[in-house]
Amino acid sequence: MADGGAFSQMTAFTPSQETQRAFRDALGRYATGVTVVTCATPDGPLGITANSFASVSLDPPLVLWSPAKASRRFAAFEAAKRYAIHVLGEDQTAVCNQFATNGYDFDGLDWAANDDGVPLIHGCLARFDCSFSAAHDGGDHLIIVGRVLSAEMRDGAPLLFASGRYGRFTDAS
Repeated sequence: MADGGAFSQMTAFTPSQETQRAFRDALGRYATGVTVVTCATPDGPLGITANSFASVSLDPPLVLWSPAKASRRFAAFEAAKRYAIHVLGEDQTAVCNQFATNGYDFDGLDWAANDDGVPLIHGCLARFDCSFSAAHDGGDHLIIVGRVLSAEMRDGAPLLFASGRYGRFTDAS
């Protein structure tokens, strides 16, 4: 058998309060796409950057995302019956950062509200207009499942997030 290669460099731990940073770092080894989720609120349009997005079902068309319960924007998204999930392209790091810090900051963006008042950001790689379908407890997050009512997409490469950094897709050699 080989000398272990990369496996000999593995660090084992049991997820706990004391190893929370290591657990977060291990999760960060999985690259994800980056989204901005938007909804209408009594205070105006609201957005939040999220990388916890996944497809669930093709029939019916379902997707999920998971906002943190500790977020100041949590209550608005938990209550939203309609929302949009915007998949960001590799050229949209600024949009990602804009909603990571201030959910009401739509300044400088090309956007319009749909018939339900949900803000739709133009120019994203893909967009899913959703209605609330279900919610499930997920520890310190809430798993929100939405039924996709309509979708749009364009050609382009996705903005990726891994190990605490943003990046882009490159072809393997």
